[in-house]
Amino acid sequence: MRMRSLRGRVLAVAAAAVMASPLLAGCVVDESGLDTKPLTVSVAEQPQIAALVPASIRAAGVLRVGTNPPYQPNEFKDRNGEIIGFDVDLMNAVVQVLGLKATYQESDFAKIIPAMQGGSYDLGMSSFTDSVERQQQVDFVDYFSAGIQWAQRVGRDVDPDNACGLRVGVQRTTVEDTDEVPAKSVACVKAGREPIRIVKFDSQDQAVNAVLLGQVDAFSADSPVTAYAVKKTEGQIEEVGPLYDAAPYGWPVVKGSPLGPALRDALQYLIDNGQYKTIATHWGVEAGMIQRSVINGAKD
Repeated sequence: MRMRSLRGRVLAVAAAAVMASPLLAGCVVDESGLDTKPLTVSVAEQPQIAALVPASIRAAGVLRVGTNPPYQPNEFKDRNGEIIGFDVDLMNAVVQVLGLKATYQESDFAKIIPAMQGGSYDLGMSSFTDSVERQQQVDFVDYFSAGIQWAQRVGRDVDPDNACGLRVGVQRTTVEDTDEVPAKSVACVKAGREPIRIVKFDSQDQAVNAVLLGQVDAFSADSPVTAYAVKKTEGQIEEVGPLYDAAPYGWPVVKGSPLGPALRDALQYLIDNGQYKTIATHWGVEAGMIQRSVINGAKD
């Protein structure tokens, strides 16, 4: 997964064969993502849940959210520069339950949690993976389950567990780039086979385009990213292989803050009443839906 998502996991992996990303012959997928429009759902404020919100936030009427686009389909910018995505639509529904409005403030990913702890944001929303290590610093309100999922062009026959010698696209700085695919490549070399040729791209859409154009045999990405790519390409690519390393995404909040239970209960309201499923299905990520929101659900 991306360092922005499974970023709590740090693995030492030996170097693997790497290719520089090629220039693409043409644009197949639009990185602005305008083929999927934001979805607005109307939700009534729930006073019992809203009462859990810290008094300072209730008085302001605004939830300040730190985020780091682009990361389709969770948080990214449309052609007008507006931050949209699954996470945004979901948070917009959550704040309705709480009787608030959300403001989204763009930040470097690494600065979101420190800025939140310093009081600049009320929470982070950037496909963070809840991990036991990070729970020492913040609380996570879990809202989704993600893993690593490979994809290939329809009709190919790629086995992620037997990809020695194949060209595999990854987005730079993701866990797929730094850990998962290199580890598979190292296993190939140890078995006396060709390493995986890892092709690095600056954006996930470049990796998707490379699969469509036959410049790589497959790509590896977080499961919601792969699911959205399948949706956007209308059946030209397909998921292949199992889901690896499933883990919860969570919204980080200051440790011990009553905002955590407020967000948890608001999300559970959306789960129980169907709005959560509506939003997830709209963005093509329903495979990662959870049935119960918890705080600090990661146990690894």
